[in-house]
Amino acid sequence: QVQLVESGGGSVQAGDSLRLSCAVSGRTFSSYAMGWFRQAPGKEREFVAAISSRGGATYYPGSLKGRFTISRDNPKNTVYLQMNSLKPEDTAVYYCAAQRRISTVVLITRNDYDYWGQGTQVTVSS
Repeated sequence: QVQLVESGGGSVQAGDSLRLSCAVSGRTFSSYAMGWFRQAPGKEREFVAAISSRGGATYYPGSLKGRFTISRDNPKNTVYLQMNSLKPEDTAVYYCAAQRRISTVVLITRNDYDYWGQGTQVTVSS
């Protein structure tokens, strides 16, 4: 069983940066494609970033490209989301997700992932 635990959320001002972390249990982290999603109150959960199992490929929606960066440290079983120039509209609960997939493929929809963390709140005030 894979368990995911997010951390690093908090309350910041517009323009600030935050780095979220997601620690993943298990000995086969490098076999999992990873993703970040977010959900604001009253809205659908939306895709934020994805990275392939070995880290060679990443993908972002156009609206976030350039501000958000996903990375992973396989020996530490951790995936990160660096968020810069934060805006109030970035306020949401951020979730990491995992799916066993040894390849260069990135997975960008919710249904692609079987494993989810409990989420971490990010609040950006103007």
